[in-house]
Amino acid sequence: MQNNTFSTLFVGQNLIKLSAVDSTNNFLKNLVSNSEPLAEGTVIMAENQYAGRGQQQNAWHAEPGKNLTFSVLLRPGFLPLDKQFLLNMVVSVAVNRVLLAYVPSGMCIKWPNDIYYFDQKLGGILIENTIVGSTIKTAVIGIGLNVNQQVFAPALSQRATSLGQILQQDVNLDRLLSEICSELEKLYLQLRAGHYTELRQTYVDRLYRFDQRANYRQNGEVFEGTIKGISDLGLLRLEKEGQMVEYNFKEIEFLTHI
Repeated sequence: MQNNTFSTLFVGQNLIKLSAVDSTNNFLKNLVSNSEPLAEGTVIMAENQYAGRGQQQNAWHAEPGKNLTFSVLLRPGFLPLDKQFLLNMVVSVAVNRVLLAYVPSGMCIKWPNDIYYFDQKLGGILIENTIVGSTIKTAVIGIGLNVNQQVFAPALSQRATSLGQILQQDVNLDRLLSEICSELEKLYLQLRAGHYTELRQTYVDRLYRFDQRANYRQNGEVFEGTIKGISDLGLLRLEKEGQMVEYNFKEIEFLTHI
């Protein structure tokens, strides 16, 4: 455990840095279940995360020491279950805002929670909630960002990028972590105060392909559609052949071209 100079009230004030771990989310979940009550805002950061995970058990690969791989503990018991997607919005918008300070254009959020630079993936978010009764007891938020990695596996080289590649220079990982924690805390406190409207609007405005005709695939069928927004439950609202259709996670695939 380390003291740090984060200018936050609680997010990142308890910072645990690890040299290597299978997954910061797994480590933090084990810590929550096996230890004394852990402070809200605890951050686990790993130099090397060798079995990182994305949505639906997708693997997340990051070159050791070059990127940000960390998890944050929140206790959003104030948030109704039918509004839990708002937490996803908080995290996505926080990361997006910080990155926009480095790269003013092209940064967007690919629904539900990937971080994109134009058509390339820059990072991902994985939120794992523990629900007791009708309350979200804990939320473990994993964030992986490509920061200073310059070379990606051939299969990923066209689809992935890093902040360092975009800027053509390295970025200080500790400073970037501090900035994300600060923005995350600010938006989380606004959420706790019940300020949803601006958050929802910002999330939708920053969506990858928002209001643009593009190609998608569902169950093998390729079709054209236009993203129009997000439902209260976080479903993607797409205009397809003049009709508004809602899609759940993994029900629809984004295509770059037919």
